[in-house]
Amino acid sequence: MCDRLPVDQIVVLERTFETITSPGDPVLSRIIAAQPAAGLGYQLTEITRAWRTEAPGMTGAGLALALATARSSPRPRPAQVVISGPMSASLPARLTSGVAMDVIRSANGSLLIASFAAHGARGVVAEIGRAVDRGVRVDLLLEESTQAAAAFAALPDKVRVWHRVGTSAVLHAKLVVADRHTAFLGSANLTDRALSDNIELGVVLRDPHVVEPLVDHFRWLLAPENNVMRLG
Repeated sequence: MCDRLPVDQIVVLERTFETITSPGDPVLSRIIAAQPAAGLGYQLTEITRAWRTEAPGMTGAGLALALATARSSPRPRPAQVVISGPMSASLPARLTSGVAMDVIRSANGSLLIASFAAHGARGVVAEIGRAVDRGVRVDLLLEESTQAAAAFAALPDKVRVWHRVGTSAVLHAKLVVADRHTAFLGSANLTDRALSDNIELGVVLRDPHVVEPLVDHFRWLLAPENNVMRLG
């Protein structure tokens, strides 16, 4: 319930629970019946059932304290949808170009960027350059057969460019990862058309429990002893 409701609504529920004497209080029944959000009445009914069967002697103040504790516990931020191309009113989303640059700006120590193709994308390239200027370590994982590295030729030599070790398979991943906290994954290559005009889809992940294993996997790919990627 804390994951689906805004904080101010949770606080209102906490204050309401403080006035309730027991799970059989008629005030609680009226609150459940008045909930407009789909499924919220059911959730409150289940809470009431557990209250009645597991802790019937607890007051509403105790339930309010439990809810406040759940509300204050750190919770992962939900994934954010990202698109390129036409935007409809049905999907709350952000455009790929702006999100890619935002993620790059958020890096303090490291950037992992992968793309099958790259062309133009001057805004992204400039943002990578600014990240290098503030001391961020940048690793670019690029598909060699598409000559993607040419798009980043203006970046300083300290930017490391990686290609697949000789194989018939290609590097097809597209991602931008800042440090170990934020990852942007999607279908878009780092090209002008993919970042703006093509119909593309992606997500931004800000849960470190999800992002950190992803970073560890790509760092494993870059380790020389694993013979998967080589410096270009």
